[in-house]
Amino acid sequence: MSTEQRAEAVAIPTLDDIRRGAEVLREVAIRTPIEESRWLSAVAGGPVLLKAENLQRTGSFKIRGAYLRMSRLSAEERAAGVVAASAGNHAQGVALAAGLLGIKATVFMPGGAPIPKEKATRGYGAEVVFEGHTVDDALVRAKAFAEETGAVLIHPFDHFDIVAGQGSCGLEIMEQAPQARTVLVPTGGGGLLAGIATAVKAVDPRVRVVGVQAEGAAAYPRSLAEHHPVALGSMSTMADGIAVGCPGAVPFRAVEEYVDDIITVSEESMSRALLMLLERAKLVVEPAGTAAVAALMDHPDRFPTPAVAVLSGGNVDPLLLMRVIRHGMASAGRYLNFWARIPDRPGGLATLLAELAALDANVLDVVHERTSPQLHLGEVEVAMQVETRGVAHADRVLSRLRECGYHVTEPR
Repeated sequence: MSTEQRAEAVAIPTLDDIRRGAEVLREVAIRTPIEESRWLSAVAGGPVLLKAENLQRTGSFKIRGAYLRMSRLSAEERAAGVVAASAGNHAQGVALAAGLLGIKATVFMPGGAPIPKEKATRGYGAEVVFEGHTVDDALVRAKAFAEETGAVLIHPFDHFDIVAGQGSCGLEIMEQAPQARTVLVPTGGGGLLAGIATAVKAVDPRVRVVGVQAEGAAAYPRSLAEHHPVALGSMSTMADGIAVGCPGAVPFRAVEEYVDDIITVSEESMSRALLMLLERAKLVVEPAGTAAVAALMDHPDRFPTPAVAVLSGGNVDPLLLMRVIRHGMASAGRYLNFWARIPDRPGGLATLLAELAALDANVLDVVHERTSPQLHLGEVEVAMQVETRGVAHADRVLSRLRECGYHVTEPR
């Protein structure tokens, strides 16, 4: 059987399938808000709306597919229980759905899964077992568990009902924003992208649908080029929600048929997007959930507006959130690090600090260095970290210090 024949053999949902799924989910999933972001509209040069799936039950879109899949299990299958593999969002969706349907759930999570996601999954009533370092490792164990116990595997993205359930989000987008010309979707295994694309294209084929992946976990570009799912050799990204090493067969076929483009974004871009969503939209969004906004910030002229950016999840470890905020501030030029040589005498540092105060730069840290061979006798070098208002302000700070005669170098 050829690649094309294998692809055709994979069934994908239709608009009617998605609509029937949406009826099942009507009393379970929240119809999440969609609101225009004025600051992002200014960046993109046209209206940009945010579809806030971070405000969905369990903090992500995952309850849509998980509940629909599990609601269609037979009585015998429900009695056998379910098993899933997830870094956290799918785990919580499965755990909540299982609780609502009275089904026993076991979830395998990779060792690095965020603590809040693990605790929430347990809180919804599921048993959590740690396995491996990635979702793919956990999925291997979950499949083995299903074979050993008879539990039904609830795949995070590679199932007809999962894709149909996620497609309900696409229906809402077209009902809430019928004027949309582009829809951007964070993408890992492709379940959400496939479901949204299927619904959106069926309602209005003119709308561009774009999947956005993390640079360090982008399996779709090569897979699409080779016309079948291709596994990555390795992954590296803070966006655990979209850190998936290989597309699923079901979403892949839908993505290949309905999605217009797949692009990637860097860790720095997602950090900046997270910071801006927190500051300007007052929304807590996990790194994976910021990918669509990151794409709009990176390529403001690339996407026809009105555009909809899906915020796929908001489950983020507070410690990671603090690190990402700092990283985002540095990427946005809000933290400035530099070395400056000053006279090694009383008042030398005070004079430099006075200059920085006059420039409205807030000093966060100072470290002295006296033993460098590059220093002249009577000089000391200080490593400075200061808070600025952005790149332009940082440039003014450095220029002014040089004008004052300071030997200033940027980070080594």
